[in-house]
Amino acid sequence: MLTALRRLAGTWVAKALFALLVLSFGVWGMGDMAKTLFAPDTSLARVAGQPITLEEGQAAMRREMQRLARQLGNQFENDPRIRRAVAEQSVDQLVIDRVLRAEVERLGLAVPDSAVRDFIFGIPAFRGPDGRFSQVAFQAWLRNADTSEQRFLDLVRADMARQQIAMAVRSGAAVPDAMARPLLRWLEERRGVTLVSLPLATAPEPAAPTEEQLRRFHENNPERFSSPEYRDATVAVLTADLLSREVEVSDADVAAAYEARRGQFGTPERRRLAQVLVPEEARAQEIAAAWSGGADIEQVTAQARAAGGEALELGEVERGGLPLPELAAAAFGAPAGGVTAPVQSPFGWHVFKVEAVTPGEERPLAEVADQLRRDIAMERAADIAFERANKIEDALAGGATLEEVAKQFAMGFASIRTDAEGLGQDGRPVALPVIEAARPALLKVVFATEKGAPPRLQEGEAGFVATEVKEIIPPALKPFESVEAEVREAWIADARRRAQEGRAAALLAATRDGKSLAAAAEAAGLGSREVGSVGRDPRAGAAVPPELLAPLFELKLHETTMARTRDGFAVAQVDEITPGDPDADKATLDRFKREAEQALAQDLDVQFLAALRGRSDVRLNPRMLDVLAQP
Repeated sequence: MLTALRRLAGTWVAKALFALLVLSFGVWGMGDMAKTLFAPDTSLARVAGQPITLEEGQAAMRREMQRLARQLGNQFENDPRIRRAVAEQSVDQLVIDRVLRAEVERLGLAVPDSAVRDFIFGIPAFRGPDGRFSQVAFQAWLRNADTSEQRFLDLVRADMARQQIAMAVRSGAAVPDAMARPLLRWLEERRGVTLVSLPLATAPEPAAPTEEQLRRFHENNPERFSSPEYRDATVAVLTADLLSREVEVSDADVAAAYEARRGQFGTPERRRLAQVLVPEEARAQEIAAAWSGGADIEQVTAQARAAGGEALELGEVERGGLPLPELAAAAFGAPAGGVTAPVQSPFGWHVFKVEAVTPGEERPLAEVADQLRRDIAMERAADIAFERANKIEDALAGGATLEEVAKQFAMGFASIRTDAEGLGQDGRPVALPVIEAARPALLKVVFATEKGAPPRLQEGEAGFVATEVKEIIPPALKPFESVEAEVREAWIADARRRAQEGRAAALLAATRDGKSLAAAAEAAGLGSREVGSVGRDPRAGAAVPPELLAPLFELKLHETTMARTRDGFAVAQVDEITPGDPDADKATLDRFKREAEQALAQDLDVQFLAALRGRSDVRLNPRMLDVLAQP
């Protein structure tokens, strides 16, 4: 026996079993380690190895969904596509917050408590009737925003620190003349053109088609002359709009909602600002004096650059759009047209000019009461809808018909025969139990449901929908006799199109043999016209069809092109090319440089964030993103 055991122990089978036994004891003895190594990652994303938890994502998504519901009112539908988009946006914003926070810590930036306090005290939504900061209004806003006071303070502090970084990044957005002049020369290039228009309406009248030609055209174009697919279906829908009619909202509820959302019913004061930022106070004083004395933005820009700084058009901003309270106080304390005294920040010395002021407004309760009442009803109806949906699913699973379920739970209900566009066989819209905006979503569900499949409740863009398809009537080519007039009209239109396309192609070929377009058109018995000074911008009301603009500016001198237009065809030849002249109008060049600097600043923001994300080794978790997007 021992000899047999020793012989067996030497075989590869015994060795494999022994290795498996050792591995089993190892994993059993290191259970915690195995769980750590093989447990699935439950974070939504990781930034530099640090997790963004599902709870963080759910809180961010909940706040965003509530904001959308308040903003859109009864037009808001909590459907899967919107939830997915909001989930992705919420996670992306959390990632951006995390990488910016890391950059703030790396740079050692700090925002003092006094700056945070002054910023919050300056927010109009937090003021009481006396115009001073109201703790009651502040706490009501926090409840409505579903956040805590400490979290809000942290968010403000982080945002102010990020604004410091953003201003530093954007301050480097300068467009030198070496860049601006060639761009402006290209943008303002003009072209003189000879144009021949060939509208379908002026095409030669084709010979009358024979019946055989019409029948062949009818058979060769079944998509034009076939009836669409129709479906016989019953649909039942449950929407917040339907349920809101059951909800009673008291005047007290409306008044409380108004106080909680007061900031939504007003517009804060906005100012269009220009800013100069220089490193030295003395130079800032000189610029402020010159600006106050009537110097224009071009002169001020030159002074700022000579002083080692920059001048920027900030556009329209609110008080909260400026990163530091001392900057906001200066910019919003000056009158329209006024120039501030220099103000110091960690970035240097700022001088602002107030180019325009748009006063803030606040709508009274009486004006928004009906809107608030609808919003509250819709919010409560959404909660009722989820509760009722579970009961509807149970009833359907128990064998109840759609009609029975619709009556029992106050659902919208209809029996329909419709095509995918919502039209009946008579060509008229069929009645559907949803608002007009939700018709496409409901029809999409109907045409995605299999014939004979048992009805089940599903949440979508049209609300909670259950449908049952009883019959599918496939598309069919209509008899020739019933559509003969339509076929004849389509045949004639097609013949006209082919005739004009042939004319256009012949003109194009003639110019490639050396003829001018005007001469080729005259030889063909067609008219032409000279169009001078055509620019690239289609919004400028060009004298050539918009379909020709892009091809025209790709041609060399005397080359020709053709294009299909909305009403036929057009052929054009380039007769003259006049480059733009940046030196013709200094104001135009300066305005273009400012616009280019603004665009460059936005590009710098995007590139900066992309660089931070790349350095932070951002890793998203698609599986957990699916979990976050679920209702």
